[in-house]
Amino acid sequence: MQHRGAESGKDYPIVACVQMEPHVGEKDRNVAESLRCVEEAASHGASLVVLPELANTGYVFESREEALGLAEVLSEGSTVKTWAEAARRLDVHIVAGITERDGDRLYNSAVLVGPSGLIGTYRKLHLWDRENIVFEPGNRGVPVFDLPFGRVSIAICYDGWFPEVYRLASSQGADIVCVPTNWVPMPAQPLDRPAMATTLAMAAAHSNGVMIACADRIGVERGQPFIGQSLIVGGDGWPLAGPAPQDREAILYAPIDVQRIRSARALSAFNHVLRDQRPDVYAPLHVPPQVPPQVPRSASVDAPRDATAYARPGNEAAPRDRD
Repeated sequence: MQHRGAESGKDYPIVACVQMEPHVGEKDRNVAESLRCVEEAASHGASLVVLPELANTGYVFESREEALGLAEVLSEGSTVKTWAEAARRLDVHIVAGITERDGDRLYNSAVLVGPSGLIGTYRKLHLWDRENIVFEPGNRGVPVFDLPFGRVSIAICYDGWFPEVYRLASSQGADIVCVPTNWVPMPAQPLDRPAMATTLAMAAAHSNGVMIACADRIGVERGQPFIGQSLIVGGDGWPLAGPAPQDREAILYAPIDVQRIRSARALSAFNHVLRDQRPDVYAPLHVPPQVPPQVPRSASVDAPRDATAYARPGNEAAPRDRD
């Protein structure tokens, strides 16, 4: 299903975002389901398919030891080999979240695979909540990869709360940022407003002139709900597909029109979101921020994890703490 540009009559490559429900610990089942979704997307003409965060293992680990038992060395693991074989067979590129092991270190990572195999890896820079006791922060920056249909970068979930991530991607010439994610309820989110996660994606796309393709998950895992609402945003900041439903699996499709993405960076005859940057006044950003001490919560830090322990920024008000 090639998407046709109404104005130019051209056919464009397609990006597909897969919204699915991984199950923690059921790696074979998760990978098999991801393959089914990739095959469906490819049958509809997708050239680039984005899967959710930690798509092969699920997210809510009981312990670091559980995650360690599920993690894979990327160059040796069965998951990357399976995805790469599918990419070769279907002639597509896949961006997918994976639990990575490197020596005795674990990373919340995403791989980019194509017909030629593993192309690159992104390691999540900003860890959310209890991820900090399972994973190491990413140490490979924000790489940009040249693909046949444009320049692609990657971010993962909570990375989207930091505009510097998208700015690093756009400043290196990225056209599209793929975002495997596991959004969950955001504290104080009004139920009648768009999800904070989707709002941030739209703002980042507009202010950096990049297309952003977010693939979220659904379901409830060990008490933690996820909000779905996968989204594909054009370089002008407006949605091209989605948000998807909160509670159903779905695949979103949108055309990758690189010329339109790049031209959208010019907001007027005098303004361009990349050229108008003022690095001469941004130096204070390189100084560690002065953060006031956090007000202690009434709950003990040793209290058992409840449904909010893995809460991530997203939509809806977070569940109240248990008494």
